[in-house]
Amino acid sequence: MLEPIRQKAGLPSLAAAVVMQDRCVALGATGLRKAGGRNHVTPEDKYHLGSLTKSMTATLAGSLVTQGRIRWETTLAEVFPDLAPRFDPAYRGVTLLQLLAHRGGVAASLEEGGLWARLWDRAEPPRAQRRYLLEQVLSHPPAVPPGSRFLYSNAGYAIAGAMLEQVTDTPWETLMRRELFEPLEMASAGFGPPASPGREDQPWGHVPEGDTFRPVPPGPRADNPPAIAPAGAVHSSLPDLVRYVAFHLRGARGGEPLLPRHVFERLHRPVGDDTHALGWIVVHRDWAGGNALTHSGSNTTFFAVIWMAPARDFGLVVACNAGGPRAEQACDRAAWELIRRYLLRPDSAAP
Repeated sequence: MLEPIRQKAGLPSLAAAVVMQDRCVALGATGLRKAGGRNHVTPEDKYHLGSLTKSMTATLAGSLVTQGRIRWETTLAEVFPDLAPRFDPAYRGVTLLQLLAHRGGVAASLEEGGLWARLWDRAEPPRAQRRYLLEQVLSHPPAVPPGSRFLYSNAGYAIAGAMLEQVTDTPWETLMRRELFEPLEMASAGFGPPASPGREDQPWGHVPEGDTFRPVPPGPRADNPPAIAPAGAVHSSLPDLVRYVAFHLRGARGGEPLLPRHVFERLHRPVGDDTHALGWIVVHRDWAGGNALTHSGSNTTFFAVIWMAPARDFGLVVACNAGGPRAEQACDRAAWELIRRYLLRPDSAAP
């Protein structure tokens, strides 16, 4: 199923998996780890997940809320009392929940004042880089009044991650492994580009270049700066990503022992009148039997997407090692084909 879609889009590789009734019922991968290379992808290969990381950071927050380490309503001023006097006053009352719902007023771009360029040059540990980002962003007025409306922000998630680090005195990366990856047995999950520098041991990222895709050598500059890792730095194999999707499907029906059902309800429920929940977009789909939860992610060199239908205990993941519109369209086409094959009649028309 995947190979014709991959060929039509000219992608280096394409991979997908389906989970139903708590088990993986389909898994496939096709293509090359690197365009022009000789190593084929395998179903166990790792793909960069981009902004799929956001729901993982929100899930981590739900775990810490359950433990009593922080509250959804905890404010920036409460977590950083030493820094709060230097914050713009409008930011002091911004809550963890608002940041995770993209309603904290944090700008969508970090280009103003050259902050994005400076983040690339930071050499200290990632936790210190996130504190630097927080200090720089919160010292200026918000892009919009906090709580007033949705404004998608990677920096907002970086700041939320810094809050979780502060209340636990533990780097976000360590928290993710301890609270999420290890309990779910996601042994492949890690951070940054999945391949080793100079090797084709995992898929390389690619960027569009005319009608083809150009490989991007793995290394520090092949991903976003570590400062915004809580917004989009995780990589994982698709079988392990299926474990994560199954975890959320179990949680939606109250059958997940790691977190109580009310936490999943908070994670999956839109904030205000928006369609955005905490790291998820909530949309009604007939094929889902009600609401579906979805999100996509890209660091510009990979693309990945998740769809979940809790009412039908169904989920899917699709990923490729390329960025840009053709990669997104191919992944969407593969996702619809999986929905059509597993939930609908084979001759169903696209929605």
